[in-house]
Amino acid sequence: MIRPELPRGRVRVGLATIATAALSAPLLALPAHAAPSASPSAASATGVTWVDCRDGFECARVPAPLDHGDPDGDQIGISVIRLPAGAPEQRIGSLMLNPGGPGGSGVDFVRAVAKVLPLELRSRFDIVGFDPRGINLSTPLRCFDTFEQAITLLPPFPYPDTPAEERDLRVSDDELAAACARNGGAILDHMSTADVARDMDLLREAFGDEKVNYLGFSYGSVLGQHYANLFPSRVGALVIDGVIDPVAWTTGQGEEAGTTPIGTRIGSADGAARSLEEFFRLCDEAGAECAFSGDASGRYAALGERLRGHPVTITDPVTGGTFTITYNDLIAVTVGALYAPFIWPDLAFLLADLEQLLSPAELGHRVAALRSGLGLDGAAQEEYPNVVEGPPGVACSDSLNPASFSAWQSAADSAEARFGRFGRLWNWANSTCRSWPTSAGQDRYPGPWTAETSSPVLVVGNHFDPATPYHGAVAASELLPNSRLLSYAGWGHTATFAAGNFCVDSHVTAYLVTGALPAEGTVCEPEGSPFGPTSAAAAEVTAAALHAVALPQAVRRALHAR
Repeated sequence: MIRPELPRGRVRVGLATIATAALSAPLLALPAHAAPSASPSAASATGVTWVDCRDGFECARVPAPLDHGDPDGDQIGISVIRLPAGAPEQRIGSLMLNPGGPGGSGVDFVRAVAKVLPLELRSRFDIVGFDPRGINLSTPLRCFDTFEQAITLLPPFPYPDTPAEERDLRVSDDELAAACARNGGAILDHMSTADVARDMDLLREAFGDEKVNYLGFSYGSVLGQHYANLFPSRVGALVIDGVIDPVAWTTGQGEEAGTTPIGTRIGSADGAARSLEEFFRLCDEAGAECAFSGDASGRYAALGERLRGHPVTITDPVTGGTFTITYNDLIAVTVGALYAPFIWPDLAFLLADLEQLLSPAELGHRVAALRSGLGLDGAAQEEYPNVVEGPPGVACSDSLNPASFSAWQSAADSAEARFGRFGRLWNWANSTCRSWPTSAGQDRYPGPWTAETSSPVLVVGNHFDPATPYHGAVAASELLPNSRLLSYAGWGHTATFAAGNFCVDSHVTAYLVTGALPAEGTVCEPEGSPFGPTSAAAAEVTAAALHAVALPQAVRRALHAR
């Protein structure tokens, strides 16, 4: 893996090293079948045949019904990985992990993070990851012959900021939806989160576990809430972190589904705005430790206005090609950087360098640092990762959205007026849902979300999360009668094991191992500042986790990480 040399003295020395250590191992590659096949019914499965797949991990492919309403019909394959419990005599069971997305690979996630989880978890649980149906190494949704065809369909901007760009996005969305209707196959109609939750229960039985133990991040919180409400009597220890309000995700309140897209309903733009304000505050407080210190908010606003009229040219240090940073790119890159506070210093350097109009080559190295920190130039992937069609395959199956294009445009205007600079990015995040095939989502679960679970659910909410705002955790905890809210007054996307916060990590670990809940109203305070010393362990977990998480397509396009 080639990593660019960064200008000396201008970037945190440990960033590239940490990202390299966490991401350099080749990812698991198991065969993935493109279409359902007639194979023995998963209902008759009594176990899983595990095979060694390097570095102490074991892998398997578990059959599952394409349609859980027809368990003896066509079968698909669910790709699974586990790191067996280090102390088998003290084994509690399996702990399933999901990194979010939708579209994130649970297999890649566990491969990346299992060995850096707390010893208490690694010794007592088999750490298990699986690719949800339709995603990655499980039977995938693929709407094109090649990955190049898929990404060529994407518009050249990260998200639309003008009516002309909105019209271009409309064409792209319609072509993607039409390609999936033609070529997606039967899996297209059975990718809802309810289907995945039913797969989880099938895996539970195949693993020989009485109940599901689960740790889900971001979209993984949606999956956790689906499982808790579909199978409340089979909930063991269940943690959701980076929590999405399930009502906002699926139907919205009242008539919202007809007027407000899913990306705006869940309030991500509000979370991103609050997180950026914290970036400005902490940067100004840090003084010389932050390269953009001194009226950071005002300088950022001025930089944005300048980029609207005068995009900046950047040279990619790997390919030598040039590209531009527009206002749209600035917003998308900012969102991506806000996910991981340990790379906030690098965002500050990039902003300062853009402000000073450094050379295209120097700016290219700065963008490469952010790309590296976010895991976007990590280990090689399979030949056709379905990152274009996989995420809408899930989100559009789960959610109800406006049918008219004008409603999306109006919602974008309203979101910008209400939430500011991030309103448009998040409003258009799942715009393909407007024209997605109507056959999808026939198995979706619209609620209710208020089941009394057999064990308490631990809900973890971060005060300054740029993607899943804190109010989502509050809403989920108020819906689930047998739940406990653990709050983290810090920054970044999700908190558990990624923030390096002893308070959060110890409470989550104790709950998973013993069932002990934090005291009601517990708020964990952050330790230090993103512009101070950074925990290498926390940065390693965060970098590894980000490699498996499906970052918004806008962020990937802005960083030219295709």
